[in-house]
Amino acid sequence: MTHPATQGVPGEGEALRILHLEDSELDHELVTMHVETDLPWPVEITRVEDEPGFLDALSSSPPHLILSDFALPSYDGLSAYRAAHQRLPKVPFIIVTGAMGEETAVDTLREGVTDYILKQRLERLAPSIRRAIAEVESRIRRERAEQEIRQLNLSLQARLEEVERLRNTAERQSQRLEIQAKQLEEALNLQKTFLAETSHELRTPLTALHGYLRRAEREAGGSQTLLDAQRVAENMTRLVNDLLQLSRGELVQSIEMHFMNLGQLLRQVGRDYGVKAPDGVFEIVGDPGRLNQVFINLVTNAIRVTGSPDKVALEISPRPGELEVRVVDHGPGVPDAVKPRIFDKFYRGKEAGSAGLGLTIAQQVVTAHGGTIDVVDTPGGGATFRVRLPLPEEDDETGGDLEPSVDPDDAADARTGNTPDAPGALA
Repeated sequence: MTHPATQGVPGEGEALRILHLEDSELDHELVTMHVETDLPWPVEITRVEDEPGFLDALSSSPPHLILSDFALPSYDGLSAYRAAHQRLPKVPFIIVTGAMGEETAVDTLREGVTDYILKQRLERLAPSIRRAIAEVESRIRRERAEQEIRQLNLSLQARLEEVERLRNTAERQSQRLEIQAKQLEEALNLQKTFLAETSHELRTPLTALHGYLRRAEREAGGSQTLLDAQRVAENMTRLVNDLLQLSRGELVQSIEMHFMNLGQLLRQVGRDYGVKAPDGVFEIVGDPGRLNQVFINLVTNAIRVTGSPDKVALEISPRPGELEVRVVDHGPGVPDAVKPRIFDKFYRGKEAGSAGLGLTIAQQVVTAHGGTIDVVDTPGGGATFRVRLPLPEEDDETGGDLEPSVDPDDAADARTGNTPDAPGALA
């Protein structure tokens, strides 16, 4: 901690310590009388007569103020000032002398002495001391303010440097994100281009296949084999059209609603893929071909991840106002982090053999039917895809503009896949 005297100002309740370099006892008493009666502080004044005593007092008891005669027998005031200024540069130094020429007085002031007072004008001493102490206080306040400003500037500089560092970091991250976004956009565009071009390429052979099948039917007559082949070709054509629509960012279209037996459709899918399916009649209003596509997709996905149709089952349960169909598997399951994204277009899990569109198509078909689809964990391990479809309203069952249901026993094959190679199972 800096000693108060080195600041040249007494602390609160502290006496003003004055060091007086004077060889005359009488002159010292006169100076003491003036400073003790005319100053606002209590005063402690110490007299020394020569250089050794003066230098010792500077070190042992640093004063707030120094008074010095100009001419002493073995010392002088200007030398005393230089010694004091070297040790205590901020302490005021006033020369109190009997006589001093004007030129000498100017030289002392030019060298840095605070003031000079003639002994015959000691009434000026107290005001000079008050002025000197006030100047020291002002300097101390100014230096303190400058120090605070310097500290504030350093703090602001540090903050500016931190802001600049964070800005540079943010710019680098923004540049990386821009690059990644461009790469992602390019990848998606490539995927869309591939799907569009592939879909267009597939349309030509499918059109030719339809022509060959119609010619074969005319020449050989109707047979179950030809009917199956035509149905497979129609389903494949519908799938290609879906891919083309999705590559353009369009929703699945061409939903044709009928009264239909959902239970019969599920049993046909189950027979085709060796999966257990529920018994019973469950009538809804829907597009048999589209829903067939949905459940083939879900079943083939489940068989692929479990490795066996024995670990997959189709279940159905009536609920208030709807039917819930569950495709239950006992495979590795779907991680929680993946569930929110599993229906996103082009999203693919660990199974690399898919284009990432099957579940997107399934979701769009179910949504077009006014239903919902989601995935939850199977008790004991695995994944369960739940498809909820609305039941017909009373007015729908009595007529309306819907086309009549096709008899499930006579024409089930016309609206469902009946071979393991049935299209629509694109994940």
